[in-house]
Amino acid sequence: MEPMDIVGKSKEDASLPKATMTKIIKEMLPPDVRVARDAQDLLIECCVEFINLVSSESNEVCSREEKRTIAPEHVLKALEVLGFGEYIEEVYAAYEQHKIETMQDSLKGGKWSNGAEMTEEEALAEQQRMFAEARARMNGGVAPPKQPDPDQTIES
Repeated sequence: MEPMDIVGKSKEDASLPKATMTKIIKEMLPPDVRVARDAQDLLIECCVEFINLVSSESNEVCSREEKRTIAPEHVLKALEVLGFGEYIEEVYAAYEQHKIETMQDSLKGGKWSNGAEMTEEEALAEQQRMFAEARARMNGGVAPPKQPDPDQTIES
């Protein structure tokens, strides 16, 4: 990512992807409303600062409980401590929705699934094809050896 694609003062600063943040900002506004670039940058900086604030307070809540890993409960408590209690219900609902979607993705095969299920035989044939391609690349482009007939069984 180019340095200009990220809003922040230096590479060490926490930052957010400018294109993603700009898209979020535009999605939240009516289509006829335009936002000046300076205003977009300011909104993004505010988001970064908010994340830093909530993260810091979550860490303090976590430390007070003598835990080493910040859990969602710590973030919710931090929001309450910081005066954002009115958003806790909505944040928790979004968190629960995220858990459901993540679980559904993992049951579907996640990001590696192409939506079509393969039989064991098809998966084995695909694996053999991929191994052959890898061998060919490792051997400097030499043609891969003939693959076994898919109708034959492979003994373990």
